[in-house]
Amino acid sequence: MNTEALLRDMRRQLDDGGLRACLLVRDLHTGQEVGIEPDAELPTASLVKVPLALATIERIRRGELDGATALDVQPGRITTPGPTGLSRFRHPARIALDDLLYLSTCVSDSTAGDVLFGLTPPARVTALLHEFGLRGITVRHTLQELADTPEERLDPAQAHLAHALAIGAGAHGHRVPQLDITRANSGSAHAYVELLQALWTPSSIPPETAERVRGLMAHNVMRHRLTPDFSSDATTWSAKTGTLLNLRHEIGVVEHSDGRAFAVAVLTESLVPASKQPGADALMGQVARALRDHLRQL
Repeated sequence: MNTEALLRDMRRQLDDGGLRACLLVRDLHTGQEVGIEPDAELPTASLVKVPLALATIERIRRGELDGATALDVQPGRITTPGPTGLSRFRHPARIALDDLLYLSTCVSDSTAGDVLFGLTPPARVTALLHEFGLRGITVRHTLQELADTPEERLDPAQAHLAHALAIGAGAHGHRVPQLDITRANSGSAHAYVELLQALWTPSSIPPETAERVRGLMAHNVMRHRLTPDFSSDATTWSAKTGTLLNLRHEIGVVEHSDGRAFAVAVLTESLVPASKQPGADALMGQVARALRDHLRQL
């Protein structure tokens, strides 16, 4: 199947599955790539934790921060809820900066992420990205703001109403601020693939900084979305997910035992007003894998 026919088929499958997808797959060694709306800008939810990790680790490398510094986290002082991590703690915790990096990136612990943002504010994270020549990703706010959407204000049985509200307006001037790309943390599939390229191949990012970020992504424990289509005994899948209301994202790099490596960025908006959509997660992986398989044959 040629590229045009493949993309038509993938768009049809995504439409049938109720997903608007902005995605890009790139061969990190040849530069060949294939995608669907790769430059469309979307709110990025927890994908922002990768730029946050990059900025924090780079500041540690420069000696501006010390990874061994222990920080006190008091219950209730950082109130970002979440199913795992510090937001579930009932008592004060004293945690080293290096371990907060693990919690934020690998467990997607938003409370840990906000402790890191307390050291490196959003504007500084964006500035460091620009310093490395990475444009197209903008960090505007902390993770606490992601916990104040209509879904948190409604009874769980009414979650579909929050999703209907999220679906019912465009990204520009959205009634939900966290979904408005002029106010939210934002980026595109293309911008995130550029970040992955810079982390996995020689770039302006110092090698020791890039290596640490890659290591964190390799130990990501959120494995329900693209992992089934990219993880095997012959591959290594290093990734980060992002989820908020009707947004379902994942970025990552699949490294094959034959030495080939592909960067993958899939940013989606669901048009189905439901909070749990395992079929959408599976569809994202199937489409991304089809594009990767196509590149492998070129």
